[in-house]
Amino acid sequence: MEDIAWHSATAIAGRVATGALTARAVTEAALARIEARNPVLNAFTDITAERARAQADRVDAARAAGRPMGPLSGVPFAVKNLFDIAGLPTRAGSAINRTRAPAAYDSPLITRLEAAGGVLLGALNMGEYAYDFTGENRHDGPSRNPHDLARMTGGSSGGSGGAVAGGLVPLALGSDTNGSIRVPAALCGLFGLKPTYGRLPRTHSFPFVGSFDHLGPLARSVEDLAAAYDAMQGHDAGDPACADRPPEPVSASLGKGIAGLRIARAGGYFRRSMMPEAAHAVQHIADALGIASEVEIPEAARARAAAFLITTAEGAALHLGRLRTRPGDFDPDVRDRLIAGAMVPASLVIQAQKFRRWYRDAVLRLFEHVDAIIAPVTPCPAPLLGQKTFMLDGVELPVRPNLGIFTQPISFIGLPVAAVPVAGTLPTGVQIITAPWREDIALRIARHLEAAGIAVAQRPQEP
Repeated sequence: MEDIAWHSATAIAGRVATGALTARAVTEAALARIEARNPVLNAFTDITAERARAQADRVDAARAAGRPMGPLSGVPFAVKNLFDIAGLPTRAGSAINRTRAPAAYDSPLITRLEAAGGVLLGALNMGEYAYDFTGENRHDGPSRNPHDLARMTGGSSGGSGGAVAGGLVPLALGSDTNGSIRVPAALCGLFGLKPTYGRLPRTHSFPFVGSFDHLGPLARSVEDLAAAYDAMQGHDAGDPACADRPPEPVSASLGKGIAGLRIARAGGYFRRSMMPEAAHAVQHIADALGIASEVEIPEAARARAAAFLITTAEGAALHLGRLRTRPGDFDPDVRDRLIAGAMVPASLVIQAQKFRRWYRDAVLRLFEHVDAIIAPVTPCPAPLLGQKTFMLDGVELPVRPNLGIFTQPISFIGLPVAAVPVAGTLPTGVQIITAPWREDIALRIARHLEAAGIAVAQRPQEP
């Protein structure tokens, strides 16, 4: 059987469309790869093998009948286990949710990817209730980083990062509340996209913080990332936060390059509190883009503090019933932070929301002068599994919250971000931040960096 583990999604779709490969053969190869490697990587929690085979057969039948082929025909993908998959309980990384009734419907994003020809292979490991930056799960075990099995994938979309970086699937979906697509993308050496808040519907997915939650893809190439993003766009009335605006595809504009784009580097807060590898990654990207200007994102530290307050308060409100009736079934780290959130005074949350409005307006004014801003994703490469603290600027800090030190001030106001990988002994990542609804600019810059060999997904060594 042909080894297709490292083929791109668009390459697979092209070969399936011509009949050079069958979707069924691609699916069987992916399932065999999962069987061999998932016991090591611990990326999948549920494998939907029979559903995948049936979908692959439908794709092959469509080609045999001469029907138009979708842009993701025969492409294996998987989703974080907070997406509803019909017939499976939606775990959201928890022990409690395993006793829920199976989902009656698929997430619309799954439906849209399948309509484009994609083949769902299953659900992926994640931090409990998405309140996590590490990829470690008390109930299912940690996702393991394919570049070093002793290290974290990042989270909470840890299984999504591990599955794509480990060659189990070329595409995966995750969620990003405070950084949970961008952090695993960086630590696993992948491209990730957190779209504008409201761009992709969250219907039939388990929430965490409704005013921050985003869904989006991870991939090993910008072209694959864009193809998945294009296939998923469109309004869905099931999510009241989903913007009622027509799809704005980006794939056709990837090759436009960066001529005429005004790109700056984030200074101040975004130049501090990072290890040398993260600083090098940003400088490497800045040099490659010829960036000469720097902008100060105002009050970023205060934005992070406000994001913490709103996150813990909204999260606690969502889980209050479970905290009262089944406290022992939570990961203690998650439970204790949610209990703390339940005790945050309402006056502080109101102040945080007022600040949020001011901060959004202040940051949006920056985009009157620049088209994109680059910043680090994480302050370091992947920490070791079980590592509780690290040193930043001479201060010992807890790992779990501080992996998101640079992502929280951005998702706090819903801006679109493409995370791009920078290769090294261990990969790191850089954020490309743009104005609302300008995912096309972020992905154009990402594609330029990829074509120049500056931002490239790093294939891990395997025994």
